[in-house]
Amino acid sequence: MKLAVSACVIACNEESILSRCLDSVAWADEIVVVVDAKSHDRTEEIARERARRVEVRPYQGDIDQKRRCVELAHNDWVFVVDPDEVVTTELAANVQQVLENGADHLAGFEVNRLTYHLSHWVRHGDFYPDWKLRLFRRSRASWVGRDPHGRVEVEGFVRRLDGVLEHYSYLDLADHVARIQDFSAVSARAMFESGRRARVSDLVLRPPARFWRAYLLKAGFRDRVPGLIIASATAFYVFLKYAKLWELARQESGNPGRT
Repeated sequence: MKLAVSACVIACNEESILSRCLDSVAWADEIVVVVDAKSHDRTEEIARERARRVEVRPYQGDIDQKRRCVELAHNDWVFVVDPDEVVTTELAANVQQVLENGADHLAGFEVNRLTYHLSHWVRHGDFYPDWKLRLFRRSRASWVGRDPHGRVEVEGFVRRLDGVLEHYSYLDLADHVARIQDFSAVSARAMFESGRRARVSDLVLRPPARFWRAYLLKAGFRDRVPGLIIASATAFYVFLKYAKLWELARQESGNPGRT
């Protein structure tokens, strides 16, 4: 018996890319979209044209938004997709095949995400392989981690699917840097609220370690100049995250002025 699946997407100001994403999951038994209440373009309109259920709600963080989207689904099996992602024909066929054959003994499936950035499919470094647990039984799942990089954990066995989830994460390098600014601020705040504080070693050692891991150990150099830029940007993200964590602690101590 074929198992029904719901495709779940969260979105905010995604009118230029949302149609592409939703069209790639049109094979799902239902599509559920949660739209950030701050969205001011045609995102909601596009979602309502293609999705079975759409809810507009205030954004309380990526984890909270995705948790709500999954809750709205009518089916136990859900496939979580971001608006900047596209499910390839091969991956879609494999998802449908495993659900048609029955997957009662499994709790979820990981899919491999392939990122397109700097006019290049990135196949090495920290960007690839990029296995994500995206197809799972919500009755066995829970959201863990910290914003903006929360993840799903499931109780039970997990398999991997053939085919890739195409990821068009950044418009260009400027967009990449802007995301680094945003994500580093969110990550620093989450660490700060959990009681974490920055050490000098975090600022001195973690960024270069992250660079060499991405560029050498994970063969980012094989992506040529894009690989070098991405590894450098990743190291900068790590530095900025801990620098902002240090800044938050200094502000809390009431000494935000010059050292």
